Amino acid sequence: MASAHEYITELAANGRHHFTIGDALQALGGSLVAVRAALRRLSRRREISSPYRGFHVILPPEYRNLGCLPAEQFIPHLMQYLRAQYYVALLSAAELHGAAHQRPQRFQVMVAKNRRPINCGNVRVQFVARHDLAKTPVVEMNTPRGRMRLSSREATLLEIVGYADQCGGLDHAASVLAELVESVDPSMLLAAARLCPIVWSQRLGYLLEATDHRGELAAVLADHVCEHARTVGPLVRAKPLTGAPRAARWKLAINETVEPDL
Repeated sequence: MASAHEYITELAANGRHHFTIGDALQALGGSLVAVRAALRRLSRRREISSPYRGFHVILPPEYRNLGCLPAEQFIPHLMQYLRAQYYVALLSAAELHGAAHQRPQRFQVMVAKNRRPINCGNVRVQFVARHDLAKTPVVEMNTPRGRMRLSSREATLLEIVGYADQCGGLDHAASVLAELVESVDPSMLLAAARLCPIVWSQRLGYLLEATDHRGELAAVLADHVCEHARTVGPLVRAKPLTGAPRAARWKLAINETVEPDL
């Protein structure tokens, strides 16, 4: 059987830092048991790591203390391996779009159905399910290991209020929004809003207005809400509407006080 160390060295020299157990079997020959044993030895020496069963990443010296490649350097290849639609989302997308208020503790990835989180060395990946993710506007970004999909700025704004419970709550969401709004295009925001639940526009519009950011964006959303919102929605989904004051422009029950933590 060929040397597993030589195999990963050649892969890295050719600019490839991931491989599957099937790739290794084909390249190394020998039995599955023998190949797995060789890979375990490389893993103990922190030359490789496995963020997902059957999928391995090669660790350059600068990432061996991390115990894994950074998530953005393997997620696109892992999703291709899993044949799963994805895009980087929520706080991770916001950071990549320039919101530097607080680095998220987990790399957040939107997928079509629930998946277990990944813990690979010190890298944490959280999967969030959105069944209709295929219609979300996305952009592509270069990484040191290839190209990666992430939600557009406009879609990110809407999803952060739509999944506020995955983003540290509305106080933190409002702080992140404040860092993104200056680069958001109103027409693209409206196009993204038309693809999302109307209550997301109700919440986002209210937060934009309440924090004095980009009146033009709020105006675009207000027209959309006026046309499409049929019922009063909750600012916070899990809290009761009874007795909560109403924001008439947004057809929204203000059942929580929002204080951005900037």
